[in-house]
Amino acid sequence: MPDAAQTGRAAGRILSIDALRGLVMLLMLVDHVREFFFLHAQVRDPMDLATTAPGLFWSRTASHLCAPVFVLLTGLSAALYRARHGDRATAAFLFQRGLVLVLLELTLVNLAWTASPLPPILYLQVIWAIGLSMIALAALLWLPRPALVGVALAIMLGHNLLSPLVLAPGQTGYTAWAILHQRGFIDLPWGVARTSYPVLPWIGVIAAGYALGPLHVAATPAARRRWLLGLGAAALTAFLVLRGLNGYGEPVPWQAGATPAATLMSFLNLTKYPPSADFLLATLGLGLILLAALEAVPARGIGWLCTFGGVPLFFYVVHLYALRALHDGLLALGLAGPSGRIEAASPGTLWLIAGALALPLYAACRWAVRFKRRSTARWVRYV
Repeated sequence: MPDAAQTGRAAGRILSIDALRGLVMLLMLVDHVREFFFLHAQVRDPMDLATTAPGLFWSRTASHLCAPVFVLLTGLSAALYRARHGDRATAAFLFQRGLVLVLLELTLVNLAWTASPLPPILYLQVIWAIGLSMIALAALLWLPRPALVGVALAIMLGHNLLSPLVLAPGQTGYTAWAILHQRGFIDLPWGVARTSYPVLPWIGVIAAGYALGPLHVAATPAARRRWLLGLGAAALTAFLVLRGLNGYGEPVPWQAGATPAATLMSFLNLTKYPPSADFLLATLGLGLILLAALEAVPARGIGWLCTFGGVPLFFYVVHLYALRALHDGLLALGLAGPSGRIEAASPGTLWLIAGALALPLYAACRWAVRFKRRSTARWVRYV
């Protein structure tokens, strides 16, 4: 029976990549349900374990896999595009697609989050970060592969050395530094922009994904799985060592808790904004192992995940507007809780809501996948 990678190549796509992308998108759906229906119990980054219930902690922690794996797969997909179209066409596509994503973040995505075309706070989040990372990769892909690997590792593992550099608003270079590494606010004519996803570490992640390209272009399936498993194991081992030393790699040290579960929660309570070296080692290590595992799954076993992962931008935009419509509809029915928000009963409820929403989203994505396959319009490549 053909595996996911072999079947995917026959169809023009690598299904294991689409399946992993679909899996992390569904985890993202759970976290975004939390953003709409559990803000009465909002979490900080890293989480305050004194006030965050275990169920909420684990739901949030599961979603940590989403952004790193998605950005890594974006770089890997760019490498596969290059194998078919060459350096120049790939650089042009990355630059143009990056601009499209930045524009979408500033318009449709922020409208879904804030319900305002000119919100007082413009949130620059993951779509913005992916867009800028694609633009950066358009320049980095010209580097020799060893140099590209070196740049990727230096950024991902070394950017925490830059954390002591903190600029105040108004200082020279503040805006650029807020975009690259220091989460902050940038003044706009009508309000402020919040750089929720400082982009520098994500440039390292997308470059690392691009560097994985030869494993999916030239390596045999068995060799590729060995490499993916080896790289994933190496990343997880490095995470355990760095985190165990409780020094460099994560700005918030872990502490022994009253129970083994509490200690484990402290150990895994990692910084995402910007993602610490430990955060990236843990999530990307697990992501590489999952990618290797999915390659061994028969194609028919992961087809439903591939449906979500085959049209990721469509899913992202549609799921936000579905959440917005559901949230605002419940508000209009007078179902707000004491906080004035719609309050899900428990963290487990978030998974139930996400599961219910996944069904109509699957139908929408299946239509979008078929439309994408049939369409010859150039603009379809960008969405």
